[in-house]
Amino acid sequence: MAALTYTLVATTTAVEEPRSFLQSSSKYKPSRKAVLTTAVSSAPYLDSSPTAYPNLSTGALDDLQHDLTTVLHQTLSHPSLHPSNLAILPGKKSWLLNLDVVILADAGNIYDAIFMAARAALWDTKVPRTRSVQYKAHKSGKASADMDVDEEVTSGFDTRQVSTAADFELQDYWDEGEVLEGRDRWPVCVTLNLESSIQFLDANLQEEASSPLRILMLYSFGTCPPALQAMRTLNQGDLTLAQIKTLISSAETYATTLFKALNAKLVEEDLRRNQKARERFSGRLGF
Repeated sequence: MAALTYTLVATTTAVEEPRSFLQSSSKYKPSRKAVLTTAVSSAPYLDSSPTAYPNLSTGALDDLQHDLTTVLHQTLSHPSLHPSNLAILPGKKSWLLNLDVVILADAGNIYDAIFMAARAALWDTKVPRTRSVQYKAHKSGKASADMDVDEEVTSGFDTRQVSTAADFELQDYWDEGEVLEGRDRWPVCVTLNLESSIQFLDANLQEEASSPLRILMLYSFGTCPPALQAMRTLNQGDLTLAQIKTLISSAETYATTLFKALNAKLVEEDLRRNQKARERFSGRLGF
């Protein structure tokens, strides 16, 4: 079982204290072979429990965590995946999106499980709606203690107008807000294990160790047809161009099936969570 938690921290382009801290959680089972805890760090960060890899030394475990974090970070940090609704004050302040993954157990196919858990956490993440705030002085030059909130009317033909908003305030609390823009673009991973001319999926640790070559295919479904977001080979081996084309075609079919199944589960979780929220709200009102 995987416990998924997201955290949003409001920050600015300069280094200063966070303005707000929001947290929520849900549960999702990403794979029968991996147990993970996911939290939505400025760059994705992956950690693993020593019990997940008892046969590895501390140094080897650090190397493994670095390799997994690198793949996760390089994929999810691509500009094509950046949500547009993280901006608070354009050019001044924005939400910082953090993703932490902790591996509690691994029985194989860890890359696919990591990206499924990351997608589930990011799918569930909500961005609080904000309202810009600006402070104005009287025309006489004396400072005013009054605060105006989004009330100034300016001409739409005046291209010289510059936003003077200095701060913001929250309109939402806790789990309220809007989902990340373009959440369908968060990729899913398909690991193809190659043995001669045979390819197979969902390998356990023994099967992974015996495969001379493994290839990761990551697909983003924000467009039609889906985009190959990233591709990476593991272990040593050679592939011809014809083989790569065949593998890309096969992986797209597998990824589409995985994407549809995962989305169905996430939508089901959304409906269940919203129903429970309505029931709690009705109970508080005494209905």
